[in-house]
This record gives sequence, structure tokens and C-alpha cells, in this order.
Amino acid sequence: MTTALEIKNLHASVADQPILKGIDLLIKQGEVHALMGPNGSGKSTLAFTLAGHPAYETTAGEVIFDGHDLLEMEADERSRIGLFLAFQYPAAVPGVTLAKFLRQIINSRRQAADPEDKGISIPAFRRLLKEKMDMLGIDHKFAGRYLNEGFSGGEKKRVEILQMATVEPKIAIMDETDSGLDIDALRVVSEGSMRLKQELNMGILVITHYQRILNYITPDYVHIMLDGRIVESGGPDLALHLEERGYDWLREKHGILEEV
Repeated sequence: MTTALEIKNLHASVADQPILKGIDLLIKQGEVHALMGPNGSGKSTLAFTLAGHPAYETTAGEVIFDGHDLLEMEADERSRIGLFLAFQYPAAVPGVTLAKFLRQIINSRRQAADPEDKGISIPAFRRLLKEKMDMLGIDHKFAGRYLNEGFSGGEKKRVEILQMATVEPKIAIMDETDSGLDIDALRVVSEGSMRLKQELNMGILVITHYQRILNYITPDYVHIMLDGRIVESGGPDLALHLEERGYDWLREKHGILEEV
């Protein structure tokens, strides 16, 4: 059975300020959706609301994921049932190596499912980690480095995709993963994401400002967000059209003032 993320009339606020004003979106496993829009339109708010960030308050609507009421679940529970968020700005965690972080993720998930589970053995984890790192072109030496400390923008994003490869989600939300990446890093991260999509039948929501990542992560559907609403949806050509014309024609079409 195919897992789906179904968002219905979702409204959300930050510090009592309404940001999302009625989002409807259906993302199925195996599909790639691109969400585009200018700064301040609500794209990252949608990502954080779906992931369960406590600063984002849902005020109306519902989100059903794999048959679960997502909004009634804690952030870690959402992750365990198969939802993943790749951050625009991954945080550094001094004192915790990448290998220890990833092994802890695996063990936490296993023990949540079965409290008697002793966790993945060190040899099995090493084999798994090397396999995933090789797939993403990440030097094995990174396993012993502190998580994201001193990493370049591209290295941080590769590690986000490595984490995704480790937890094997059903639906992944990639919040401006292309931000700060050069062409080589963008290609590696995108190709790794598409490989996971194919191997896991993973659904992807790519949140981005620009067409360039969509040259590598080819969307099935493109959605345009303005003023907390999805105002236009279409195929890949919609992103190319947006690249050529910008957002003013959509603001005029839908009677929306420019976000400030």
C-alpha cells in the first residue's frame, strides 16, 4: 500500500502571526513535488509545521500521514513513522561524532519499536555507514568528525542526505537544500536524493526558490506559494515559466500584494 501525506486546509501561526492560510496538498510515495515561492510566502513554515516544531502552532486543518493524524504526534513520532525533514541550515553538534549520531538514530528507532532490542552491532553499523557514504561520495573520515562542526555548506547538505539514507523515510521534505551549494555539491546531493527515491519509493517535497535543483531532482508536480496559500499547481513547465516571468504575474492574477 502506498503511503501518502495528505494536507487539508492547513492553517498555522508563529508567535500569533498567521502564516499558513489554507494549504491543500497530497504527496504520495514515489512522487516528487516542488514547492516554490518568494521569501515570506510560508514555505519553510509549512516544512516546520509538518515536522512538529513547537514554535509553529496549527490553528485549523488536518494532516494525515500513512493513516495517522500527524498533528497529534510529537516530532520524534512523526520521524519514526517515516517523515523526514532536511534543514536549510543544519545545526552543528560539537562533541558528537557523525558516526555516533547516526548509530544513535538507528538504535533509538529500533528500541522505540521493541524495548528489548539491543541495537545494531558495531560491525553491522560500520558496514551500513560505509555503504551509504560511498553512495553519496562522502569520505569515510567524516564518520569521526563532530557533526557539522567546521563543515562547508555542501558537506552539511551531504550529511543531511546521509541521514536520510540511514533512516529510509517514506516521505522526505527538503527545505531549500540547494541553498549555498555549488554546482558539484548540488549534483551530488540531488543524485543521492533521486537514488533514494528510486530505491525506497520515497516521496519528496522539494522546497526551493530556484529552477536549478529541479534540473537534477525532476518534479512530477510544481506548486507555487504566495501569502500562505498554494495559488498555482502544474507540471515541470510551471517552474520554467516562473523562472522566466517571476512572481508578479501570479500576484496580479490572484490579487496578492507583495510579501514584505
